[in-house]
This record gives sequence, structure tokens and C-alpha cells, in this order.
Amino acid sequence: MRFSPLVDRIAFRGAATWSVHMEAARMRDVGQDVIILTVGDPDQSPPEPVIEATIDALRRRRTGYSAILGYPRVRQAIAARFQRRTGHPCVGASGARLVTVPLRADRGFHPDLDAIAAAVTPRTRIVWINSPHNPTGVVFTAEEIAGIAELCRARDLWLVSDEVYEDLAFSRPHVSPWSLPDMAERTVIVSSLSKSLAMPAFRFGWIIGPASLSPHLFDLLLCVTYGSPAFIQDGVLAALESELPDIAPLRDIYRDRARLLSAILAEARNCRLTPPEGGMFVMLDVRGTGLSSEAFAHELLSQERVAVLPCDSFGPSAAGHLRISLTAPEPRLAEAGRRIVRFADTLT
Repeated sequence: MRFSPLVDRIAFRGAATWSVHMEAARMRDVGQDVIILTVGDPDQSPPEPVIEATIDALRRRRTGYSAILGYPRVRQAIAARFQRRTGHPCVGASGARLVTVPLRADRGFHPDLDAIAAAVTPRTRIVWINSPHNPTGVVFTAEEIAGIAELCRARDLWLVSDEVYEDLAFSRPHVSPWSLPDMAERTVIVSSLSKSLAMPAFRFGWIIGPASLSPHLFDLLLCVTYGSPAFIQDGVLAALESELPDIAPLRDIYRDRARLLSAILAEARNCRLTPPEGGMFVMLDVRGTGLSSEAFAHELLSQERVAVLPCDSFGPSAAGHLRISLTAPEPRLAEAGRRIVRFADTLT
């Protein structure tokens, strides 16, 4: 039997990256003491109003098909939330060609505007950015966002902005390009509540763009998802229609955890740390140890029972780095950091 190469094209090297996570989960399930820091799965609970609204929706049998583009009230709540605040499309699957512009470690993973401009050709249609950035934790500055927006205006390009971690920016405020002059008609915002309100299992997100984009999104969703579940939409309304007080504490928790783990990992021999500016991950450069990121991660799991994610599949600029999730309580996170330092010391 033969299988379509489409899945291989979409997966790239990403599937192999998760072998550390799957092995760690297997070890945990048989009772071993494993600290799993591979995924951005918050250890906090979603806000109680969200849970109660979801349960109520399930009891009201809101389990059938929903409006494909989302219920009008939900869409209105998203629009109102976005207006208050501003006053990973599958490129390979679409048939487009993705051209990456590396966020280099020697720049602290901040964008090089000249390199972005140099990558634009007459065939370019879209610039795609992600801030706060996954996996590096970088929060683009207002000047960097403005420079990218100016490039899009000058070259008549769309700008897709992934802002899923917007509420977890703790080094500087998040700036959305939508809020800049003459950008609303060429900017597409992708976001969700998955990380900021500790509800990734809801799989609820949204796209904000010009009105002319909506019919095309309808056709896409009709063929792919046929709409988000009704009870999920009812649940997230509680978070969309008001600014719940849970967001700021979560941001502060991740900021404090980042500082704690960064201070510990700074002692890891032959490793280089890039302190995060937002999000829920810390990046550790392990190239100085002589091991690849995958080899380091597998050996770390085997010897110290700590699971972290090799970053090679994120692109060439992330090769040799590990993404370490901050989704564990501080004592557990500190213990993981000490185990990583201990393992790094054995490699000299």
C-alpha cells in the first residue's frame, strides 16, 4: 500500500522531535519520577466562569453542529475584545513556498529587518510573524513591529501576525500591527485563549482580518472543521465578554518562573541561555556540550528523568537549542533546572 506524501511534507521533522515527549510520558505512566517540560500545557486550571459556562452548555445539550464561522455573539465578543486592546497557518499544505528568515541567537532572537526585506521577492505575498515568539520567548519591540509594517505597506504585502501569547508578554508590552496606520486592511491576526487562560484543550482560536477575507475563511472552515463545538463557544464567552482577573496573575507566574529557571540554567556548563521576554518557555543553547539537541534531550531523560523539547524542527536558527516549558510549579521547575545543570557537568 502507498500513502500520500502530503503528511510527510506537513510534518517535516516535527514528528521526530516529539519522541522525547512520548518516551517521557511512557516512563511517567509506569510510575517513574519524570519532570515533563516539553509542551506548553499550563499547570493552572482555566478560570472558573469558563468551566461553569462550559458545563452549563453541555447540560443544555449544546453538542450539535455550530455556525461554521462561529456564533454571532462569540464573534462580536472577539471583535469587542480586540477593539479594546488595539484601538501556525499550514503553509505547506496550501501549496505555497515558505521562506524562513532566521531569528539568530547572536541577536537575542530579535528580527533583522534588513534580512526580512532582502528575503522579499516579486513572488512574495505574505510576511508572517509571531510575537511573543514560540519557542524563543522574544517579544518584538514597537520599533521592530513598525519596521515590518512599513515593509508590508511599501511592498504591498499581507502581514499575518500570530499573537497567541499576547497576554504573556512580561518584558515589554505586546504591540499588534493591526493598531498601526494603514495596516488594518492588510493585516490578519491569529490568536486564541489557549495559553493566556490555561485552556489549550478547548482548541478555540480566531482570525481577525479585513471583511473581504471572511468568505474565503468560510470556505476553508467548511471543508476542514465545520465549526467549533457549541459548548466550547459558550464557555469561552465568559472570558471574551469581560477581562477576567486570571490573566495578569498567570503572566506574573510565568515571569517569575522564567527568572527562577534562567538563574539556575545560567550555571549549566558549556550551555548558553537566552532569557525569555514573554511566553512560557526558556531556550537553552547546548551546542557547546558537543551533543546535538536531540542527543542531549534523550540522554537527559535517560539519566536525570527530565523531558525537554529539541528545537531543530523549529528551523535552522533553533538548531542545537532546547525548549524548556515553564508549566510546572516553582519547586519542581527548580529541581528540573538542577538536574539539567548536573547533567551538563557530566559532559565536560
